[in-house]
This record gives sequence, structure tokens and C-alpha cells, in this order.
Amino acid sequence: MDFKKKPHPCDSPEALIAAIRDDCGTGVDLVWTPGCGHLVLPDEMPDAAAAVFATRHRRATEDLSDARGKVHWFGGLLAGLAVYMFCQGLAYAPRLTSTTDHLEFALHTVLTSVSMGITLLMFLIFAFIPWYQSRKRLQDLGQLTHGDLAAGLPMLRFEAWLAWQKAPVTGIFLGLLGMVALAQMFGEVRSSGLRALFSLFQNWDGISAAGLVKDRYLQGDWWRLFTAPLLHGNVVHFLMNASALAYLGKRMEAFARWPHLPLVFLFAACVGGEASARFITATSVGASGGLMGWLGFLLVFESLHCRLVPRPAKRRLLAGVLLTGLVGLIGFRFIDNAAHLGGFLAGMAYALIVFPNSKSPNRPISTITDRIAGSAALTVLAVSALFTARLILIA
Repeated sequence: MDFKKKPHPCDSPEALIAAIRDDCGTGVDLVWTPGCGHLVLPDEMPDAAAAVFATRHRRATEDLSDARGKVHWFGGLLAGLAVYMFCQGLAYAPRLTSTTDHLEFALHTVLTSVSMGITLLMFLIFAFIPWYQSRKRLQDLGQLTHGDLAAGLPMLRFEAWLAWQKAPVTGIFLGLLGMVALAQMFGEVRSSGLRALFSLFQNWDGISAAGLVKDRYLQGDWWRLFTAPLLHGNVVHFLMNASALAYLGKRMEAFARWPHLPLVFLFAACVGGEASARFITATSVGASGGLMGWLGFLLVFESLHCRLVPRPAKRRLLAGVLLTGLVGLIGFRFIDNAAHLGGFLAGMAYALIVFPNSKSPNRPISTITDRIAGSAALTVLAVSALFTARLILIA
């Protein structure tokens, strides 16, 4: 059976093993043989160990090759942008008396460039980290024998189960953010022309109209606390948050049930926005506060439900926290770390208050109260998205 749950019959066990060996990562997800009462992973077939090992090694090699290509592409982009910014610094340097002063001014231009910071973050997230993970995965495979593959079965079962879980509320979240993003893009095209669609870093429309403008919020525009998390600064900002939302949202919806997605997001976004208003003077936009709330929630929730999630999966979540801290450190000039930290702590507090410690391997059951509160929070977010789009379009 493939990842779309479509069955593919094989004439014999030998044909099934051949299909596993020749799989490129899209054909064989689960398998069944007459001697087994249910579908299992290909890794669980005793006679398929060599085929599974060969497939894994081939996939790891291909992933590493793709990751190297991304490192070269993003690295070239980063280097080219650094040279361009350096030359710009030399060209627009004030009338300084020495060559050393000119070089220092050009270097300062490179180090303080927002575009350089964003490109560096893209290099880390989309190139360097995938390359490192692919390289480590291939090294780990090189140290394994066919018999050692069984040790990783619990983690593989967990990942397969998680991949097959449906996450409709996460899709609703992506739809709300996408609707507001389209309104921002339409407003930008209306004011700047079609060329605005081809700029990755150009600020989108609507930031001043519905963003968390601190002086206006503190003077009484309380609704900005709800509209700002649905806005994004540009294409890159939106894509980064959308990818994080898809990953964290599905994980949270599968573990803690859907009502807590909008509840945690709304609570964390408000706490993060309030922290930003108290400590950051620049205008803030983006879903990062709510997403950091999801991350903090999951970190505590998975620790409290120690039999629900395998230990390696928890380590990946902790790595996400460390990566977020590194991103915040690198991009402190244009990343709202106060909102990130406020949202993260709010999500952790929510999990500690709402979910008790549990030794059960089963997921918590959502109550009627959970569903009513979750529906109310989701309604608030939907109304906020419509209100945000309206503010952008009439601005």
C-alpha cells in the first residue's frame, strides 16, 4: 500500500520483496502477506531485511546528493549577496580618509543587512540542516548491519502512524493564513504593480493597517493583538511559518486532539504580542508567537506523556527549540524574540495546567468542554482573518 492508501498487489512474496528493493520512496509504505493478520512496515518482514537495507541506503544517498545541491545553490546565493552588499557599501561610503575606513564601512553594511540575515537563515534551514541530517543518516546506516534495523522499529512505526493521521484543523489554519496572505499580495500588486509578486523580501501590504503597531495598540487598538499574528512581512516569512505550522499543527492535532490547536495558538499569540508590545518598539507581524506556543506545548506535553512518543522523536522537538533560539540570535535585528519567548512560555504553561502527567500510551480524549472552547477559539481566529483581510483591502 502506498502513502495515498492505494493497494498494489504482488503475485508472490518474492515479487513483494523486489517491489520493496526497487522502491524510490513513494510506492511501498505498508505491506501485507497471507501469514500476517494486518499491515506492517516493510522493515518488519523477516525475509525483506536486505531489500529494506538497500532501499534505505539508496534513499539516504539520494537525499545527501540533493542536499549538497541545495548547499551549493544557497551558498552561492549567500556569497553573491555578500559580495553585492560589500560593493554597495564601498560605492555609497561617505568621504572617508583611508582605505581601512572604507573597508570597515562596507563590512558593516554586509553585517547589518536585513537581506543578508534572511538569506543566512534560509541557508541554515533549507540547505545546511538538511545536508547535515542526510549525512548523519548515511553514516548511521554505514555502521548498521541488517540485524540492527529491528532496533529502530518503534520509531519507524511511530513515524508511519503519524504520517497517516489526518489534520483537518491544521488545514483550516493554513487556509486562514493563506487567505490573509493573498489579500496582502493583492494590496501590494495594487500599489506597486506585478513586480511585487517576484520580490522575496519586499514588505507586503497591510502591515501598518493591521500589524501590531505598538503605539496604536497601547493607545487602544486592542484588536491588533488578534490581526497581527495573521499577517506576514513577505513571501519568505510566510513560507517559513507555513511550513512550521504544517509540521507542528499535525503533530499537535494527532497527539492532543484538535480543540487545543486554536486554544493554544490564540493564547500564545496574545501573550507573545503583549510581550512584544512591552519590550519591542518596532511593528510586529507573523504567526511565530502562536507557533512557538505550539512548540512549547508539545515539548511539555510529550514529556508528560512519556509512553506516547518515542524518545528520538522528543529529541527532534528539542532540536527544533535550539534551532529556533539560534535563528533568533542570528536574526535579532528583524525577528521579534520577545514574541517568540512569550508565546513559547505560554504554550508550556498551557500544557502544564491543562494536561496532567500520564503513563498511558493512549492519546487524551477531548471532552465536550474542550470542543466548545476550541470551536469558540477557532471562530475568533476565522473572524480575525476576515477582519484582517478587509482592513488590508480597504487601506
